[in-house]
Amino acid sequence: MIGLASRQAKSRKQKESIGTASNVCNACASEVVFIDQARGETICSNCGLVLSDRSIDLGPEWRAFTADEQNARQRVGGPADWSKFDQGLTTIIGRQNVDAAGRKLTSTRRAQIHRLRKWQIRTKVHSSDKRNLAVAMTELHRISSQLSIPYSIRETSAVIYRKALRKRLTRGRTILGMIAASLYLACRVHKVPRPLEEIVDQIHITRKELSLCVRLILRYLNLKVPQSSPVEFVHRFGTELGIPGEAKKKAIDILQLAREERLTIGKDPKGMAAAAIYVASILTGSRRTQLEIARTARVTEVTVRNRYKEMVEKLGISTT
Repeated sequence: MIGLASRQAKSRKQKESIGTASNVCNACASEVVFIDQARGETICSNCGLVLSDRSIDLGPEWRAFTADEQNARQRVGGPADWSKFDQGLTTIIGRQNVDAAGRKLTSTRRAQIHRLRKWQIRTKVHSSDKRNLAVAMTELHRISSQLSIPYSIRETSAVIYRKALRKRLTRGRTILGMIAASLYLACRVHKVPRPLEEIVDQIHITRKELSLCVRLILRYLNLKVPQSSPVEFVHRFGTELGIPGEAKKKAIDILQLAREERLTIGKDPKGMAAAAIYVASILTGSRRTQLEIARTARVTEVTVRNRYKEMVEKLGISTT
């Protein structure tokens, strides 16, 4: 009997330890727990049972009350950044000729550190791929800053370019053209499309060469890039034209009707968005000329006029 009781007590302790380790309440079998970081306790959110009172604090042992003080006390670098050619993980030898205690180095030690610093800079771009990435990521930062591209899209474009470089797609192509094509495709992946003409304005290559780079990446990397929708251009073009929100909403409604009538198939999304904005501006009393809309959308007046006539005729819209 004593042996049976001891075995039962032992199995009960094992169950309790398993329940605590897996954050399962021993009383109500609930898996919803609350971790109090200040007290170091793990509490069941259902019945309030304290599952553990000895949680390990994985944070730093120091405290900081200002942003400068926090940055000064941090002992690690930033997260990995794909838009940097070394992903931000390369060790940097500082130029302060002092040791960890703040004492000045001797002349012999300074000469040694100077040689180490020089070789460290040389070895960062020792291969052709590293040199290629160093140039490409510099151009990526320049183009994305001029176009106000957010960080997430810049990261995606850097990943696309690295895949193209690994596939040796950059051979025979300019670095500028391939990084611009990667940025254009990343904008489409995040459904924030930018016209090719807008990217061409920031680089020194032709639209034809940029289109070839885009098709090359799509062919060999098997990217799932969604087609640009005319609705995605409405807010941007409308903001640049200064039309009210009512006109933007009306333009989106017109484009949705045009899609249901299959008028958008095979048409340039920029041209469809421009024509819808033109129709909406007339209907809402905030009229803009075809020339203004064409320049904003980077299409011709003929395109705006033709798409406008198709919409009015097929959708039965009266603009008079």
